[in-house]
Amino acid sequence: MKTAILPPFLLLDRLLQDWLLEDIGRGDRTTQSLLPSHQIGQARWIVKEPGIIAGLPIAARVFSLLDSQVNFRSLVAEGQWCDRGMAIAEIDGSLAALLTGERVALNLAMRLSGIATATHKYVEQIADLPAQLVDTRKTTPGLRILEKYATQVGGATNHRMGLDDGVMIKDNHIAAAGGIAPAIAQVRAQRSLSAHGRSRNRNARAGRRGDRPSRRHYYAGQHAIDRMAQAVQQIRAASDRTKIEASGNITLETIRAVAETGVDYISSSAPITRSTWLDLSMKIL
Repeated sequence: MKTAILPPFLLLDRLLQDWLLEDIGRGDRTTQSLLPSHQIGQARWIVKEPGIIAGLPIAARVFSLLDSQVNFRSLVAEGQWCDRGMAIAEIDGSLAALLTGERVALNLAMRLSGIATATHKYVEQIADLPAQLVDTRKTTPGLRILEKYATQVGGATNHRMGLDDGVMIKDNHIAAAGGIAPAIAQVRAQRSLSAHGRSRNRNARAGRRGDRPSRRHYYAGQHAIDRMAQAVQQIRAASDRTKIEASGNITLETIRAVAETGVDYISSSAPITRSTWLDLSMKIL
């Protein structure tokens, strides 16, 4: 399993504070009515269905933003498969902080664990093959950095984080530019030679980068697998430095056949866009 890199809290804290403010609003009226702020207690997080756990350090941060004295202890590692009924965390501290932060912390962990679980299922299908699963920019607005973190936890590799990550010419760029050749020419005129250009190519000429490695994209939904395999062989014969990526309509049923064609990367939005939340709960002890 690849090591997932947790985004820095310098970046995350503003997001977490906004999400807490959204939920707390004018104040947690229930908790404030029932409990004094100094009352101490303990809670435990339980897995209600099997899956990969992701987001526990982020959940811990949610509680610490409410009360720095809260102690959140993870009982399992990020990326660990857990069965139904397992305890994955214990929390000690102000009951007011535990109850006020419960929903935001659980929502994030359930969403991220669901993505990590779905990603893991895709990665398992090609684990013995050299192809790598990469994610896409099809993410929930405001959650991209965390959703892409979750795909790492599940074993995938991050694709572009944003439009500023590199040049990637897609179908609509080609249409707007009047063809792939003028699109590439215009990009090359604007970018330095060190820019990392990528394109979803329509012909062999479009993908050439002189002596630099290029990257070719093929859509699994638009090409039969045997045609894709033939194309990969032709590209490999022409250059062993070209990286080949397949994308489009990748499913658990098709990902292995696509990987067996010899592509280097398979990009899919499905682990994020088609995942369901992993059900977790918090119980006050």
